Amino acid sequence: MRKEFAEKCRILAVAGIIASGILTGCGKAQESETGRETVELVWYQLGETQKDADLVLRKVNEYTVDKLGVSLQIISIPGGDYTQKMQTVINTGSTWDLCFTCSWANDYLQNANKGVFLALDELLEDTEMYQNIDERFWKAAQVQGSIYGVPSEKELGNMPMWVFTKEYVDKYDIPYEELHELEDLEPWLEVIKENEPDVVPLYITKDYTAPTYMDKILDPVGIEYGDDTLTVKNVFETERMKETLRTMRKYYQAGYINQDAAIASDDKAVKRFVTKGDGQPYAEMIWGKDLGYEVVTSPIMDTSITNSSARGALTAVNAQSSHPEEAVALLNLINTDEYLRNLLNYGIEGVHWERVAVSEAEAEKAKGKPYIYDTRVKLIEGASRNYSVAYWVQGGLFNTYVLENEPLDKWAVFKEFNDASEEAPSFGFDFDVEPVSTQAAGFRTVLDEFGKALYTGSVDPDEYLPKLQEKLETTGIQKVIDEMQRQVDEWKETR
Repeated sequence: MRKEFAEKCRILAVAGIIASGILTGCGKAQESETGRETVELVWYQLGETQKDADLVLRKVNEYTVDKLGVSLQIISIPGGDYTQKMQTVINTGSTWDLCFTCSWANDYLQNANKGVFLALDELLEDTEMYQNIDERFWKAAQVQGSIYGVPSEKELGNMPMWVFTKEYVDKYDIPYEELHELEDLEPWLEVIKENEPDVVPLYITKDYTAPTYMDKILDPVGIEYGDDTLTVKNVFETERMKETLRTMRKYYQAGYINQDAAIASDDKAVKRFVTKGDGQPYAEMIWGKDLGYEVVTSPIMDTSITNSSARGALTAVNAQSSHPEEAVALLNLINTDEYLRNLLNYGIEGVHWERVAVSEAEAEKAKGKPYIYDTRVKLIEGASRNYSVAYWVQGGLFNTYVLENEPLDKWAVFKEFNDASEEAPSFGFDFDVEPVSTQAAGFRTVLDEFGKALYTGSVDPDEYLPKLQEKLETTGIQKVIDEMQRQVDEWKETR
């Protein structure tokens, strides 16, 4: 059996199904150097393979073997390939124990409903992480009453933002904090166009979605934020979206928007006054670092918690895993152990990063706030590039150290942000698409044909919206709306 299993691993690697990682072990129990039998867990993660991954993993395994009798094999798959390759791994019966999943990659809801992921309720109930993580993350992790994944505790709600280049905000004394709705931007877009000919006033790309005041449960169908009647609608039939698209068209014709928006990929060399981003507290620091200059931000709308936003990052356990107890114990350790979490996140202290002491004044100022540590992280230039993982893939953020240029109370502010975020009326509702799967399958084709052009203002909505609606009607959107409304009404009675 072991020989056949090893051969399966070899074949999968040759076929290119496994994008990266070391295929030794494939989840088997093995003996450590000390003679102690350990369980090896195979964990698929979204992200690029890191040059120093093996070096870090050896350090991780020294610790987890000592603590739990568990070692890890991490297999990384780049983001663009992750969903497809994970489905291949799942469908071919490859042996694995843990995997990254979310609302936008390796679909959490779909895999939970299909029985791919293990229901974790009994394994979770006595764990420290279950007590510590915001209960709304656990609520979102429930599918038909059971929890199928451990959420990475981070920002909880959907927070779209305008991202302004600070240079132009300062130069023209622009009251950016007062600019929220799309229409608020107009006078300042005109100022930039008239005075800064080398700057794109509103820079957007093919991935841009115009501000949408709706939980799109199955794009383009959903429930508007604040609608306590829970009325299911087609977003393109709402007056707010119609006006938004007309405003986008007006801006496009005025030359405020880059003319290649519907086909453009983000080019950081393009000078821009404002663009749109999906935000979080201190997001301006991340964006500014990526762009190479300072930016400031303003929220477009109130933050709303939806299933999609709260399922932004989870780790699931394979329903076929031979070691589910060990898998949950490992996740509990990662989400509660300061040393292990920072080792996974930043790499090895002294190799990839160094400690920066927190001053007494800073510590005093943050006294009494949660998630305050006596250490900041200084990344070691050059070496840190050899180990740079997505911080939200492997666990929660609140037991990681902040970088040397970040506020000491960063995670306390995240906690405040989460506490202040309000649940959308639709939060907790999952749509069973099976009764209308044929109709729903056609939505993506229609949206790909019209969505980018409409959202970016590249075409006249008064001409193209009727064409989009006609195709959605032919596809069967009304049947989807009716079925979703039926399910929402049932859910409303039992929630």
